[in-house]
Amino acid sequence: MSAVDRSRRRFLTIALGAGGALLVGFRDAAAAQFPEDFPTELLGDDLTALGPFVRIERDNRIVIGAPGCEVGQGVMTSLPMLIAEELDVDWRQVRVLQLPYGYADDGAAGSDRYGPQGGDRLGRVDEDREDLRRAGATARALLVAAAAQEWRLDAATLRTEAGQVVAPDGRRLTYAALARSAAAQATPGAPVPLKDPARYAIIGRPTRIADARELVTGRARYGSDAYRAGALIAVVLRCPYRDGSLDGHDDTEARKVPGVREIVVLEPPPAGAPWDGHQAAGVAVLADTTWAALQGRARLGVTWKPGPWQDESSAALTAAAHAALDSGEGALELRRDGDLERARRQALRLIEARYEMPFLAHAVDEPPGALVELKQDRALLIASLENPDEASAIVSRLTGLPRSAVEIRLTRAGGSYGRRLRNDFVAEAVLIAKAAGKPVKLVWTREDDLRHDGYRPLGVHQLAATLDRRARVTGWSHRCAATPRNDGDPRLADRPAWAGCLEPDSFPAGLVEHFEKDFPTGSGRSAARRLPGRRAQLQRVRRAVLHRRDRGGDAAGCGQAAPGPARRAARTAVRRRRRSGVRHRAHGARAADLRDAAGLGRAAQ
Repeated sequence: MSAVDRSRRRFLTIALGAGGALLVGFRDAAAAQFPEDFPTELLGDDLTALGPFVRIERDNRIVIGAPGCEVGQGVMTSLPMLIAEELDVDWRQVRVLQLPYGYADDGAAGSDRYGPQGGDRLGRVDEDREDLRRAGATARALLVAAAAQEWRLDAATLRTEAGQVVAPDGRRLTYAALARSAAAQATPGAPVPLKDPARYAIIGRPTRIADARELVTGRARYGSDAYRAGALIAVVLRCPYRDGSLDGHDDTEARKVPGVREIVVLEPPPAGAPWDGHQAAGVAVLADTTWAALQGRARLGVTWKPGPWQDESSAALTAAAHAALDSGEGALELRRDGDLERARRQALRLIEARYEMPFLAHAVDEPPGALVELKQDRALLIASLENPDEASAIVSRLTGLPRSAVEIRLTRAGGSYGRRLRNDFVAEAVLIAKAAGKPVKLVWTREDDLRHDGYRPLGVHQLAATLDRRARVTGWSHRCAATPRNDGDPRLADRPAWAGCLEPDSFPAGLVEHFEKDFPTGSGRSAARRLPGRRAQLQRVRRAVLHRRDRGGDAAGCGQAAPGPARRAARTAVRRRRRSGVRHRAHGARAADLRDAAGLGRAAQ
């Protein structure tokens, strides 16, 4: 094969695998790692173990690797479709396999062998499109070159369809028949032309989900299905207090449960230590079966030291948020468009309501869990992940192994909703496996997940809309006192406290001239530092406007409207508008939108 383009860290490499299968995948290399005349064959024929993007079997089956984490967003289908389209195969011939996490250590800074593999990869289809299409197009070019050599024809006169190369006189050769000779062809020196979108046969057309049969027949493999011979099942009794610690424990009764093998104490993360994924103190029970582990955990005698947050509560935090909205002290202005006070003075009607939004658990369909096997020179992790890059870094930090020695096998995940972005369950499994000296499968129950999730913020939202004589919305105020998402997580330390609660530029910013936002930094801020797991900094945001048919959560609020004069005034305003018989114009608000904004209709979820 010819020299590869070393200006790219990731480059295509072609090889012949076991049984004569054509393998096409990406390798990583620094530009200075190999001399220019280094034969690519000597990079090794380990693409089969790495999970190549394309594998053409001898029976003409096409195996395509899916590089993203499948958490329900469809990357197991959408990304292989890009490759299959350029390879010019029938989708019914294709078998999709989940690629493992691919980390390449080039001696300097590591890189992702298959590109970014996080759960957000569906949103990166445009970014991935060129690389993935190039893998398919290059494989197709090699197969066409092999057919041209076989028939002694000009490659430009040949075409491909449904996994075959077709000659002008109608002769056909399957990709499988050409695989061996295709692997011996010189890699194209110039980029291979990609298909004209007008010729697409897969992209943009109804396409069956790659693993639909496995899903409906129950054969799909999830992280909770992971198995390793000799692995013990672990469940953890976790400290219910933020920054709490273990005061004492008695495991005498737990050890009497048949099948219980080990009891492991998890110390709390050191105060001020860098994030390593570990979240809380706990006691882990290891057993032969899940049932035995759960029974052993139920018989543990444990006392906790609550730490500095023992008097905190959701009720106190909610009350502090209401107080901050009432006082408005120490407000920091975030944005101002127009003159909201003038809009209020000129308005015929004002509709106003408050909504309480509690802490929200992600409640994923498949609770977290991980299987970890540690050896002296390598580590294995099998889990449903959304952020495998961080998981790899956590395993490396906690074991001292280089990241290139950490093998991560990805499975389909039963949802994520952002929950699996935090790899706390991976850190726990690694710590338990280290202490036990055995492979460990950590199991979280549904109750564990709901009690120890990284909750979405609590907040109290006060909304107000001003209407003119034609029942058009002339101003929209949205004030919010909420807990920040960035507390206790150094990964989010550079994000402002209001991030994730109410973004300055989200709906309905820019839709009307009267718009302003501010953020309180006064006494209400300290009063709201209340709930275990969340140090709350109160936020106050004024927003303007409701746009026709747009009923997003930011505009309509969530929860239930607080009773009182504001609600009664809102109801009266809607009744008056109905009696007036005024019809809304295209740029005005619908009655249903106004009722939702006032808390009279169904609140957005």
